Amino acid sequence: MEITRAGTTPSRQGPTEWFTGTVRLESLMNSHDPARVQGVTVTFEPGARTNWHTHPLGQTLIVTAGLGRAQRWGGPVEEIRPGDVVWFAPGEKHWHGAGTATAMTHIAVQEVQDGRAVDWLEKVSDADYGV
Repeated sequence: MEITRAGTTPSRQGPTEWFTGTVRLESLMNSHDPARVQGVTVTFEPGARTNWHTHPLGQTLIVTAGLGRAQRWGGPVEEIRPGDVVWFAPGEKHWHGAGTATAMTHIAVQEVQDGRAVDWLEKVSDADYGV
């Protein structure tokens, strides 16, 4: 058994090459082989969002606070709020982030395959984001 105590893992700024705007990341779990799951709490300030990206084994988002947005490639921008659970299929191109005037926090859960859990792509334009 391993217990990671709350408050013992420092948060970090989301890298500008992966995010637009102010984003904080707090690692929740990184499994040990042979398990593959990892999780992170992500807080987006208003207007902040991920780049377009995919996950080799998919991703689940659990919205815990605020009001946000998510979109899969070719689909409409969807509003997401606390209690919503969002599933992106393996390889599905998508983005997610805060609303234009509200922050949003979610837990992101994904699995590692061949050493990677995400493939980062291009920035989400303001037009795609909806401003």
